[in-house]
Amino acid sequence: MRTNPERRQALIDAAIEVLADEGARGLTFRAVDKRAAVPAGTASNYFASRDDLLTQVGSRFYERLQPSAETMAKVTEGPRTRANITELMKEIVARIEAFRTGYLAMLELRLESTRRPELRAVLTERVREDLDFNVRNHLESGQPGDADAVRLLYLALNWLIVDRLTLPDIFTEEQSAHLIETAVERLVQNA
Repeated sequence: MRTNPERRQALIDAAIEVLADEGARGLTFRAVDKRAAVPAGTASNYFASRDDLLTQVGSRFYERLQPSAETMAKVTEGPRTRANITELMKEIVARIEAFRTGYLAMLELRLESTRRPELRAVLTERVREDLDFNVRNHLESGQPGDADAVRLLYLALNWLIVDRLTLPDIFTEEQSAHLIETAVERLVQNA
């Protein structure tokens, strides 16, 4: 297996684009090579199997969506108010919408995981880690609201994002912003 980390990352990023554009059935080593503009056979030199590539895509999605230091400071050092949480939730939705292909690829991976137990295990662990991190970070920062509020916001905003990325005419940007504000207002107590 090849170990050039930049090339590996470029191949995984190309796989994200293929998944978003063509779905899981379109994800082949040949399609990844073409999207990455590398010689045929390159992806097969970097990944042991298609399953290996799918798993790597799941991890890469989260790497690319890491919040900025500024955003993390809003959590840990920002005001302990619903308004701050609302701004943080809007930032999360905007960050994910800006990486549309990544989120669509993740939806494809989730569907594929219903048929691939190994992928399901990897995604379950990664999503659980992410959710646990968000709950722990929220509670340790002293922001208002409890663990259930964080989990409910996760659930509500994920479906809002699905609608925004797949059926964008259901909610306008203004309606989406209002729904985020309403969700925080109703779910986050102790403000």
